[in-house]
Amino acid sequence: MKQGKEVENPESRFFAVLLAAAKLPGVRIHRESYLRSALARHCSEDEIRRAVEETPAAAGITVELLDKVAKDSIRYETAKVSALSAAAGVPGILALPATVPADVAQYVGHMLRIAQKLAYLYSWPDLFSGEGDDVDDATMGVLTLFFGVMFGTQSANVAVGKVAGMMSKQVAKKLPQKALTKGVIYPLVKKSAAYLGVQMTKQSFAKGVSKAIPVVGAVVSGGLTLATYLPMAKRLKKHLAGLPLADPSYEASEGDVVDGEVVEEHETLAPADAEPHDADTTSPKLEEPRP
Repeated sequence: MKQGKEVENPESRFFAVLLAAAKLPGVRIHRESYLRSALARHCSEDEIRRAVEETPAAAGITVELLDKVAKDSIRYETAKVSALSAAAGVPGILALPATVPADVAQYVGHMLRIAQKLAYLYSWPDLFSGEGDDVDDATMGVLTLFFGVMFGTQSANVAVGKVAGMMSKQVAKKLPQKALTKGVIYPLVKKSAAYLGVQMTKQSFAKGVSKAIPVVGAVVSGGLTLATYLPMAKRLKKHLAGLPLADPSYEASEGDVVDGEVVEEHETLAPADAEPHDADTTSPKLEEPRP
């Protein structure tokens, strides 16, 4: 095995970080528990039951209502990850070898948490069905694409739309394994992973510099996390909310969706500009803890 080269490979680096973060305690969101808790104040018991057994879209829950719930979850996760990042910035330069990897891991872990919450609200299936540490390739693929959307890559936007279209057409309760692991969507997953590996390396360096000065490093680190995490979460919410999969009134037709083996490959990875902060996201407010 050419382990040295694998470590230097941005794609391999990203997958390693993603897998490690997925194994951290508290990162995996229990879909049923989360939907019941998130929808309890807004929906009837029948709507919640159907949302859990099928999807929120199948339960007739409007995208407008889901947007309100999604913003609550984004505020909660943003406040939490920013506070933890600030705390990790306190020790200063002597503790850099210990705090930087931990900070990156918890940051990616919170990206995974909000990605799961938003996915479940907007009618994606359970991403972590098992209780073990293993993460199947299809889940790794779709999470990589979600991260790509969060970082503003056009190819990831296209690929997520294609996957959602397949699921909407088939009324599927599982991710399309073939499309994500063997079909032509897979090269887009690999391309996104390579891009994300490079971006995470840049962010890790920025966080390391910010931690070099005690106390001040805490403020800078927490602020850096807030400035990056919030717009990324909002970007994923906007994209998932705009897909037919999330729309209760949408009915797929034969012309809407490819069969999982045809995806345009001329898209390029290009970072999108961060969306401006809305008024309701500038002052994070904690919601009730979710499982």
